[in-house]
Amino acid sequence: MKVIELHNVSKRYGEVQALSDVSLSVEPGEVMAFLGPNGAGKTTAIGIMLGLKTPSGGTVRLFGQNPESPQVRGRVGVMLQESGVPESLTTEELVRLFGCYYPYTLPVEEVLRRADLLEKRRAFVRQLSGGQRQRLYFALSIVGDPDLIFLDEPTVAMDVEARRAFWEQVRGFAALGKTILFSTHYLEEVDSIASRVVVLHQGQVLKSGTPAEIKSLVAAKTVRLKTELSVTAASQYPGVERAERENGHLVVYSNTPEVFLERLFREGHAVADLTVKDTDLEAAFVRLTA
Repeated sequence: MKVIELHNVSKRYGEVQALSDVSLSVEPGEVMAFLGPNGAGKTTAIGIMLGLKTPSGGTVRLFGQNPESPQVRGRVGVMLQESGVPESLTTEELVRLFGCYYPYTLPVEEVLRRADLLEKRRAFVRQLSGGQRQRLYFALSIVGDPDLIFLDEPTVAMDVEARRAFWEQVRGFAALGKTILFSTHYLEEVDSIASRVVVLHQGQVLKSGTPAEIKSLVAAKTVRLKTELSVTAASQYPGVERAERENGHLVVYSNTPEVFLERLFREGHAVADLTVKDTDLEAAFVRLTA
């Protein structure tokens, strides 16, 4: 049975078409990233999957059932950017409270450990830093031992080490067969974590595939350098798929960067601050949604 199924789902707010005939399915154990520029329809789509919004058309099923059913809600964990939780409770009290909402729960000690909050178990919510609050929201999303976890911008306000530890915990849950759906602006996280990427644009699914498949839609290498060569001239060089100016640098996308550079040097152009690297997911995302 598929964990999530959307068939021709549409959503309209007055004259605004937020989603248009969106169809997708998510298999058990997938770690799927939901990407899209602001206004693409991500929040609306996730709200419909959670049963918080009613589609204008189409059907949505979680575990083969209506997402609003109590049986489904007991199998879903949600981590939002701002959950509006009571600040007069301690971290441990809040985790225990949320555990009461689920038919099955993980031990509180394990939840706090996974969220790296054991040392803050007796701290009041109002005393937590931004990163600690994010870890608390993660604890609340997993206390019910859910089969499906939604993570909305989960690592906002976390430092680099906290982000690394957080995703290690997510990988651990995925290894147990849990299904993870997350959105983030840190595309390097998507590249290293997601087994599948779904790109939404203007209310429609623009592309779906593995991070490698998404990146393959653009040139494999990115050449960045300072030179007087114009974008127009660079675009005419053999093997150059696209060229642009960015922060004083010429940026060239090519599958054969050595051919571009050989001609550049042969023609005697001045070159400084040169780097060549694999094209990342961000470049592919920008190209897709441009």
